[in-house]
Amino acid sequence: METSVELTGSLPPPRSRIFKIIVIGDSGVGKTCLTYRFCAGRFPDKTEATIGVDFREKVIEIDGEKIKVQLWDTAGQERFRKSMVQHYYRNVHAIVFVYDITNAASFQSLPAWIEECRQHSLGQDVPRILVGNKCDLRGAAKVPTDVAQKFADSHSMPLFETSAKSPGDNDHVEAIFMTVAHKLKSQKPLVLSQIPGGRDVAPLKQTEERGAFTCAC
Repeated sequence: METSVELTGSLPPPRSRIFKIIVIGDSGVGKTCLTYRFCAGRFPDKTEATIGVDFREKVIEIDGEKIKVQLWDTAGQERFRKSMVQHYYRNVHAIVFVYDITNAASFQSLPAWIEECRQHSLGQDVPRILVGNKCDLRGAAKVPTDVAQKFADSHSMPLFETSAKSPGDNDHVEAIFMTVAHKLKSQKPLVLSQIPGGRDVAPLKQTEERGAFTCAC
């Protein structure tokens, strides 16, 4: 006699691997706008200066595998960063350094940002890329591409120049973060846990605080 058993309910969804990418640079270079453009596919309607840490995430697919990317964007101003800096640099898988091509000082600050990463044990083994933002203002550029490329080469990282604002650069912004994701695919991700309903939760805390300052993204 054959017995059939009917299973009720549904299997829990598979867990996604999760990777933490931090986005670093001076205040006003457009870090938040870049992460928003990648996650939402458009330039934000309203931009404000980041106070503390701004956090976004997006699930992408690489070679048939779904990967969850967490983008952490910290305030460029030192007074807003002190309370968050230790947590910000914990469990980092990749780094995106951002400067404003129309602001030479933001480019000159890059060695200090690289040194801060080194002080928090993020060395050359952590994948990193360099992004020159605000290419929609190319006529006001203060950082020549060849100078930026030489700097990127000296620190063994690829250079991208783009605009978080220009509608025509949407694919380019996507390519920047996808390049990082491809570099991370072979690395060990953060461990995930699941809660009822199948929603993945990473064992991380994050805060997103905003102030009423205008961000020149």
